[in-house]
Amino acid sequence: MEIAYEDFKKVQIKLGTILEVKNNEKARKPSLVLKVDFGEGVGIKQSSAQITHYYNEENLKGKQVIGVCNFTEKNIAGVVSQVLILGSIDKEGKVILVHPSQESENGLPIA
Repeated sequence: MEIAYEDFKKVQIKLGTILEVKNNEKARKPSLVLKVDFGEGVGIKQSSAQITHYYNEENLKGKQVIGVCNFTEKNIAGVVSQVLILGSIDKEGKVILVHPSQESENGLPIA
């Protein structure tokens, strides 16, 4: 399915830095709750993500990630998820996060 460039421009994709990581204890599948700073204009957003195959608090805290910041909020196992952190999904369903090749300013738009 194709979309028009005007539709793509509606999606607010930004760069952010993970500030906090904790387990989502209520989730059916292992998940982490992330607090991510998306900079001025967006601020700190929370997400519940099924990314425990490759990631934990030690290797995520301080990592820069890319997220869709203008989805409506969604309740995931008792956690209000405000942003979708982007990653690729391998054949086994494991998520590999998308991140910048060098450190950049939080809140920069992704195009």
